[in-house]
Amino acid sequence: MSTPYEAASEAAVALAEKTGVERHDVALVMGSGWLPAVDALGEAVAEIDIADLPGFAAPAVAGHGGKLRSVRSGDTNLLVFLGRTHYYEGLGVAAVAHGVRTAAAAGCRAVVLTNGCGGLKPEWAPGTPVLIKDHINLTGTSSIVGANFVDLTDLYSPRLRALCQEIEPDLDEGVYVQFPGPHYETPAEIRMVAAIGGDLVGMSTTLEAIAAREAGMEVLGISLVTNAAAGMTGEPLNHEEVLEAGKAAATRMGELLGAIVPRI
Repeated sequence: MSTPYEAASEAAVALAEKTGVERHDVALVMGSGWLPAVDALGEAVAEIDIADLPGFAAPAVAGHGGKLRSVRSGDTNLLVFLGRTHYYEGLGVAAVAHGVRTAAAAGCRAVVLTNGCGGLKPEWAPGTPVLIKDHINLTGTSSIVGANFVDLTDLYSPRLRALCQEIEPDLDEGVYVQFPGPHYETPAEIRMVAAIGGDLVGMSTTLEAIAAREAGMEVLGISLVTNAAAGMTGEPLNHEEVLEAGKAAATRMGELLGAIVPRI
């Protein structure tokens, strides 16, 4: 039985064969609401079903694509994941981290992790992009296998965050908190998040970020606030509204990523 790292190497070999691109430079994982932004990144060289690569499963969530696109942006080869495997799908931590590990094995030196999330700050209206400056992992697990002690002090690259704010000076930053899901958080849980220093809540990203750091990649995290967190407005949370808010902000996201990625 292969290790998660061997499985990623196998997937990277298959990726090169199916896309015709020998090596990729930067990976992007596109979360809820970010998919339409991909078209602004550059010319699509190839697009394949993610389930056609070893170790990947078909998407299980509405609004999350199941494609992998190779995009040429200037001199840079981008590996764009249109969708991701979530921890709540029950496939295990290795499946969640398989995408970023495959990207690392394919040559990527950096990864941009995006997500749609709930925001705790009232000034963050739906459609607001927020840089992730740190995270709190409430899944109760890690994507690292064995006694490999990885430093996460500056997990979310200060260099890349500064670059984003140079391009778009009004970009705010926040601490992202991952719950296991798939249920949304309760108002009491959101009050707990505020008490422990969280600003954004979602069901992805932290386990991928840890795996990316272990693999030696530079990590940029960007959350798209798609709704106010539970209890902030008194309104119930709704997955369709999350998707709709994301679509409405897709143009701005595409412009932001289009400006940032060539400089990574």
